[in-house]
Amino acid sequence: MAPALVLLHGFTQTRQSWRLTAQALQGRYRALVPDLPGHGQALHRTASFDAVAAYVRALAPTPAFGLAGYSMGGRIALHAALTLGPGIVTGLVLVGASPGLADPQERARRRAADDALADRIETLDIETFAQEWGSQPLFAGQPARVAAATHADRLRNTPQGMAAALRGLGTGVMEPLWDRLGELAIPVTLVVGERDTKFRGIAEAMRERLPNAQLAVVEGAGHAVQLEAPAAVAGAVYQSFSSSSASA
Repeated sequence: MAPALVLLHGFTQTRQSWRLTAQALQGRYRALVPDLPGHGQALHRTASFDAVAAYVRALAPTPAFGLAGYSMGGRIALHAALTLGPGIVTGLVLVGASPGLADPQERARRRAADDALADRIETLDIETFAQEWGSQPLFAGQPARVAAATHADRLRNTPQGMAAALRGLGTGVMEPLWDRLGELAIPVTLVVGERDTKFRGIAEAMRERLPNAQLAVVEGAGHAVQLEAPAAVAGAVYQSFSSSSASA
């Protein structure tokens, strides 16, 4: 039986954003792809990081499973791996993800900004919000097909759901995990796009603190690597979890 793998999407996305990556895994894993709180069919579910970690655990049909996440989903995956422990999470793939903001003042400013943005989102229709979110410099240079697919995915959400997710799972409310990275003995693969300068720097800093980590830089890709280069992310998943099986 193929091992279980839980894939967690980013903010404004839904489970559909992992579709091409799951296909590229070619049946090597039982891919479990939920809609996270505030997104897709989980529109009205609000949660903390601890609650979502428990939700992720409940999804898996086996005692141990692999875990991968992109951006917000990567933050949740990292928190879940530390919360659930190595006997449950066997390997971790983080795509364009961060352990949070270490500086308390920076974190407070981010939380205030996220709360203000959440208030504004609730005054918009989903089409307007989707256009505004997708126009950020973070997503500049995406291929047209990726931008179109991502925009269509964002339209599966609601402003109320987006606001709730931002308030409950935003970077500003996350306790920073930088000082806990040394606890992760499981294999961790950090995947970043070549053009994603900010998160490439974060990934390099994370690699220095993780006991068993490798960094995969995907040539030509930006922030949303699993959308721009799903086969590359699938390869990183396979390599990471093959390593975890070998060391078990």
